[in-house]
Amino acid sequence: MTVATIIVNYNAGEILKQCVDAVFNSTVQTGITVVDNASDDGSAQQLCDEYADHELVRFVFNTTNLGFAAAVNAVARCSDADFLLVLNPDCMLEPDAIGYLTAALENNPRAGLAGPAVRDAGGRMQRATVRRFPAPWKSLMTTSGLWRLGRWSSFFHGVEVDVSKIGNEVQICEAVGGACMLIRREAFTAAGFLDEQYAMHCEDLDLMYRLAANGWHCIYVPQAGSVHLQGLSSRSRPAWVHFQKHRSLVRFFKKFQADSTSLPVCWLVYTTIWIRFVVLWPLVLMRR
Repeated sequence: MTVATIIVNYNAGEILKQCVDAVFNSTVQTGITVVDNASDDGSAQQLCDEYADHELVRFVFNTTNLGFAAAVNAVARCSDADFLLVLNPDCMLEPDAIGYLTAALENNPRAGLAGPAVRDAGGRMQRATVRRFPAPWKSLMTTSGLWRLGRWSSFFHGVEVDVSKIGNEVQICEAVGGACMLIRREAFTAAGFLDEQYAMHCEDLDLMYRLAANGWHCIYVPQAGSVHLQGLSSRSRPAWVHFQKHRSLVRFFKKFQADSTSLPVCWLVYTTIWIRFVVLWPLVLMRR
């Protein structure tokens, strides 16, 4: 079984090299394609100069920012690897992570996508490691903040799953984190690749939702470890990223759920999403 790694870079700085080095330290050999979406920090060019003669790494330099989904798709459509590892430049894999993810997919023929345990720099499991699909009620609980009451009642369950109760066995789940996804190429092709209408965020959930609709499922592989330095790859444009997060939530709801949801509930979902956008906007500006 062959694995091809795709890393989309936009001003990730020195973290990009750490990400690539971690992949090269893997116990499973993989070719790496770094797609630079018109960065202006020189991060990809510096890495290209260092790895210019390396047979397992290649670089694609886009003259404009095509977006994450389009950058991934362009490489994936040309790949003949059995599995595609889509990796954020701010996500560092442990040496045996790819091996565990690959083995889990090989052992589960209907698994279309596998995700690792995703921790922050302090070793804490990140909330998005395992997720539920954002159905209208779960989305409302998440965007309103009421999901925090879910520890006492499933009535308040949001998109995130209580990571303290996930367990240590490989398990089927609705969705995993998007910072690191090992995707079966057959399933990826059948699902039609990533939806390029998302500028940023939710394209991963969209893919997992479509995989499920086509008879595939996601699996969480806790033995596969990774560290996600969340936010570093979007630090150069926090306001734009904040807007795109909420715009993508609206798109996901319109695409999959609005037609089967009553109009009052639709407007409640839209209103809650944009109220959250406005409420958090000052905090985003203060981080700049």
